[in-house]
Amino acid sequence: MTIFYSLDILGTAAFAISGALVAINKRFDPFGVLIIAFATAIGGGTVRDILIGRNPVAWMQDINYVYAILIATVVAIILRKKISYLSTSLFLFDTIGLGVFTIIGTEIGIQYNLHPLISIALGTMTATFGGIIRDILCNEIPVIFRKEIYASACIIGAAVFMLLQHTTLQINAIYIVTIITIILIRLVAVKFKLSLPTFYKAA
Repeated sequence: MTIFYSLDILGTAAFAISGALVAINKRFDPFGVLIIAFATAIGGGTVRDILIGRNPVAWMQDINYVYAILIATVVAIILRKKISYLSTSLFLFDTIGLGVFTIIGTEIGIQYNLHPLISIALGTMTATFGGIIRDILCNEIPVIFRKEIYASACIIGAAVFMLLQHTTLQINAIYIVTIITIILIRLVAVKFKLSLPTFYKAA
């Protein structure tokens, strides 16, 4: 099992827990929790694979992704009271998934010999589209469309990942640095309430 594959499974599980926590908070039934967890975990990767013509999409070719989602969902349901600090837990797992999936999508773009900017966009979509689908299904405004720094963290992280490819760092170190970069950006943004400007038409 390669580190790349391990990260993919980790990101899938993290996003599944993120989705399950949102669904639990919305008081969905177990089936609803599973659906939201599933959509959150594979949404971004599915969009990515469709765009690059990867068929069948990744999770359909490897049952381990489905197992990771099922196990993560069950764990979230069983431990829902112990991880009842939903906002903190949701932020934690969502941020982990964000960091991991940014790397996954960007590296797949590199493997497909796509332009660096397209690879960065692919990494950002992989990391954020599952959350968009989750929020829409739960009748929430997706985080990516709000002021909170979210997609920006993915773009910066993906750019760092691309730049580090041209250094002497080992690939595992590059993975770690990229994930830490994205997590730190999110932590700092939330801690100091940093956000992008919004635009509105004056009355």
